Amino acid sequence: MKKIFTLALLGLAAAVFSADLLSQNIQFHYDFGKTIYRKDNSASSRPAVTTTVEMFRPDKWGNTFFFVDMNYGSKAGDGGVLGAYWEISRELSFWKAPFLIHLEYNGGLDIQGPGSGTGAYDDAWLAGPTWSVASPDFSRTFSLSAMYKAIPRNIKTPHNFQITAVWNIYFSGRRFLFCGFADFWKENRPWQHTRSSGSDGTDFIFMSEPQFWYNFNTIKGLEDFNFSIGTEVEVSNNFVSGGFYAIPTLAAKWTF
Repeated sequence: MKKIFTLALLGLAAAVFSADLLSQNIQFHYDFGKTIYRKDNSASSRPAVTTTVEMFRPDKWGNTFFFVDMNYGSKAGDGGVLGAYWEISRELSFWKAPFLIHLEYNGGLDIQGPGSGTGAYDDAWLAGPTWSVASPDFSRTFSLSAMYKAIPRNIKTPHNFQITAVWNIYFSGRRFLFCGFADFWKENRPWQHTRSSGSDGTDFIFMSEPQFWYNFNTIKGLEDFNFSIGTEVEVSNNFVSGGFYAIPTLAAKWTF
């Protein structure tokens, strides 16, 4: 549940602002991983509920974006927040061009449940160029970032790379929004080279989270009702365990 507004919306028009570009939202996702992958130790133990808070704000020097994910337990004895993850990025542009400088940090904490211990997402620091384009009315936007990714606590692969694509597409008079991101990066995790894990034996990881929303504020008389319903599908390979996964959610969102 992330990066959906990280479109550099836009360094192309860094001095031009509209209400559409100043965006904060909170999302509620019900995860169907437990239902689809009952026999899989990783997906079947996924938290059932995730909330996401996102903010995107451009200024004349570029833009700032962050999101925070909170995962909640669903079984007796493991309720409450079981994990948290956040990303914050700053994109800089001191020139009139579709290219920006992208700086980013991400990290978090994962508590698997009573008696199973606590794990952490290794701190990651990213930097590189972003290329952004948009239609004149900002109904279609796209950005592509190529970044160096430093993970200092990863002993085997502290120096890595990441390629990120992000898109927003409104259609049918902005009634519907198709948005999302795709990440491809290098990072060593112990289970990636274990045959029994189902991994492909490499340090390469892919993850994408396309979202589809219906916006109620496009209904006549509900222009100020900034509520949306939709879905997200987490598509990944070698992310939290070996192999390929496609896990949908049922989602609701309020945009401020």
